Amino acid sequence: MGCFFSRRRKPALGGQQQQQQQAGAGQDGASGEQKAPQYSWDLRAKIDPKDYTFSGLKDETVGRLPGKVAGQQFVIQDCENCKIYIFDHSATITIDDCVNCQIFLGPIKGSVFFRDCKDCKCVVACQQFRTRDCRKLEVFLCCATQPIIESSTGMKFGCFQYYYPELALQFKDAGLSIFNNTWSNIHDFTPVSGENNWGLLPETAVVQDYVPLPSSEELKAVRISTDATKSIIPVTRGQRQKNSDESCLAVFFAGDYTTANARKLIDEMTSKGFQLVQTKEVVMKAEDAHRVFQQSASEFIPLLEKGPVVALELNGDGAVEQCRSTINEVFSGTKVFVSESKASASQDVDNFYNFADMQMGM
Repeated sequence: MGCFFSRRRKPALGGQQQQQQQAGAGQDGASGEQKAPQYSWDLRAKIDPKDYTFSGLKDETVGRLPGKVAGQQFVIQDCENCKIYIFDHSATITIDDCVNCQIFLGPIKGSVFFRDCKDCKCVVACQQFRTRDCRKLEVFLCCATQPIIESSTGMKFGCFQYYYPELALQFKDAGLSIFNNTWSNIHDFTPVSGENNWGLLPETAVVQDYVPLPSSEELKAVRISTDATKSIIPVTRGQRQKNSDESCLAVFFAGDYTTANARKLIDEMTSKGFQLVQTKEVVMKAEDAHRVFQQSASEFIPLLEKGPVVALELNGDGAVEQCRSTINEVFSGTKVFVSESKASASQDVDNFYNFADMQMGM
């Protein structure tokens, strides 16, 4: 797991410097002892795999504070009846042969892989999520790609909802967008005819009832909130049945306040009883704009060069009218695409998310 660095060629020495170095080459002051050369990679702190492993634990509460993993790989194995908290970003995490554990995993740049685990409750944010030979896992998940289960039964999924002050920066360090979360779009690699190996947690499920806040003095220092309204990840309905046949698409374009503006609209709309179905952050090109924004595409194409767009699907009777009204009142100086009518909104949503799914290989 260590890092490898190529040796860099030293710059050529001037004549006087060269003579001085040759005169004292291999000498250590007056002692005349041979001094071994030191390289920059020798001075770096050595990585001890034990610092990035929890193994063979039973009835323990363990964890890592923000800054203590810093993008390394992590291994959790052979743990029973433990509470495990990784409050930092990591490269990849494997969890093997764990039973009756409660686990929080901060943002994972690559994959998290559960193997041969059972009766575990987890909160996980990752690029890729996979299980194999697992039984009865309950997971509050943020996953940028389609989660995959294999030879696993009794799996239940909910939307990631968690907050502590360092979490937003950890998502950035892991290269994850808070708006790309396919938590409920599960692919069962080994389906069994007539059986369903996975389902969704109740809408009323509360994270703290599944993965409680840490009780150890060291980990209490992390200022955690499991209040869904404070979650770093917007809580979405995902694949759950929509409450209304009316949805509205709102698209924010890249700028200094894109994330804040999107969060503001979510807060405004959900406080009025509307529901957030799904979100997406994705790069668009001119040809994509024509497909998604139709006749108003030319108005938005110049904005696409600034970076990815953030799109929201908001659902509920009267969603389009309320969304347009809120955007006019709150975001009057900001260019936002918003569905014009209930009649066109359904097509807007389909056009955007079909494009976004193709773009992300879903």
